[in-house]
Amino acid sequence: MSEPRLRLRVSEIFHSIQGESTRAGLPSAFVRLTGCPLRCRWCDTQYAFSGGEALALSEILERVRAFGAAHVCVTGGEPLAQPGCLRLLRELCEAGYRVSLETSGALDISGVDPRVARIMDLKAPGSGEEAKNRWENLECLGAGDEIKIVLAGEADYRWASEQIRTRDLARRCEVLLSPIQGALPLRLLAEWILRDRLPVRLQVQLHKLIWDEPRGH
Repeated sequence: MSEPRLRLRVSEIFHSIQGESTRAGLPSAFVRLTGCPLRCRWCDTQYAFSGGEALALSEILERVRAFGAAHVCVTGGEPLAQPGCLRLLRELCEAGYRVSLETSGALDISGVDPRVARIMDLKAPGSGEEAKNRWENLECLGAGDEIKIVLAGEADYRWASEQIRTRDLARRCEVLLSPIQGALPLRLLAEWILRDRLPVRLQVQLHKLIWDEPRGH
């Protein structure tokens, strides 16, 4: 049951096609929470850093229910920056949704409900936030989780390759490499992956191919 006094600051709640992760292409409900302690150079959701509206868990669940989607993605900003996010994730699972969490990897994920698929970033040097990687989180990941690394260029790719190999990331869970649009050509990244036989999945932000407007998609 929802805690009547618990409220979360929400940037937006919307219905769209999942554009990232192995769930790409799925109709999904998205809950984008406000706030993020990181400032990645390539961030495309800066509008979620502040603002939004304070909603009770019951209000969030009601809005999600109206979309009739089987999958719910909780994202940000950095959703775990709000402690109430853990309760939201748990209640979404209890309501019968398939739930995924998109998180920066900078905050502790150990308290996330084990039914939730954790889509966790590792911040490459090009993001400007490499120092924020919380490497202890890797021990929390399982086969149902995913690691996402966004790349700005060849230096980021070399860094990612090193982490994948030395930390044996592909053994833990699926690893996805994603190029920054306009900075790293998709074809070039694909050729590097094939050349080096990296055990990863190449990821394209599908929603950006469908819609020009980032907000609400």
